[in-house]
Amino acid sequence: MTVTTPAKQTAGETKGATRGLPVLGPEGTRLLRLLDDTFEGWGVTAGARPMTMPPLLPAADLARLDYYDNFPHQAVVAAPLDLERRATEPFSTDTGCFPTAALEPAALGLPSASCYAVYLTHQGTRVADDTLVTICSWCFRKETHYEGMRRQLGFRMREIVAIGGREHAEHHLADFTARIQAFAAALDLPLRREAACDPFFDKGSSKAVLQRLTPVKYEFLYEDLAIASVNTHRNFFGDRCDITLESSGGPAFTSCVAFGLERWLSALTRRHGGWAAATEAVLEANARMRTDASLAAGPVI
Repeated sequence: MTVTTPAKQTAGETKGATRGLPVLGPEGTRLLRLLDDTFEGWGVTAGARPMTMPPLLPAADLARLDYYDNFPHQAVVAAPLDLERRATEPFSTDTGCFPTAALEPAALGLPSASCYAVYLTHQGTRVADDTLVTICSWCFRKETHYEGMRRQLGFRMREIVAIGGREHAEHHLADFTARIQAFAAALDLPLRREAACDPFFDKGSSKAVLQRLTPVKYEFLYEDLAIASVNTHRNFFGDRCDITLESSGGPAFTSCVAFGLERWLSALTRRHGGWAAATEAVLEANARMRTDASLAAGPVI
């Protein structure tokens, strides 16, 4: 099947999409929940603990993880109104904004990925060598432009995060790479796996040099759209957040598997032609994954 007609949107969905804040109606909401249940189920089956994280994090904590050095182009921060200055610096109907003088210092950050909260939550703790956590959080990215469900200011990201020994972090990515590829095959959704580069590490560090030699991120693309990724951070977050291993006391290694839920909606509706057909494709793929052992194992390409 090569249908590429996008799903029909309502006026509200279209209007929101131009601002990076699209609205989902009942059919889109059902499919999003079905996909999230699917990915969460993969994590729970593998032994992951489901957790719920806050939508905002202290900017100081994100800065300690080099977030604002590595991803300044994506960063979004939040600040409450300064009630005294607001009287002289009111909301502008011309710009649609509060002037910066009317705001208190921006001490809260809206993270661009779900997993930052996991590392910060585990800071200063000792973990088992095979720890797994799964979360779904709102994420936020400043973009040069916004486009439907493909590129958004606010979106939902399901992640399955491994914290523990080196082998555990590596096996986590290998296992879920196979799972993603098998699911895509069952969906008749052709995905391309490509190495990508996220600057998790200081550009001048030895880890950054190693990253250029051995990629730390692979994306799964439908057409030109990355809808999932597998990422290894080695022991970067273990060091920065003082997460240590129960077995050795050394810094934990981390890796994560990420699914941009709205991007999956975009890919599936483009591929299958609409909400109903995309939903049916996911239901059938899940059934095949449950009954076909060869699909569940999947090839690692």
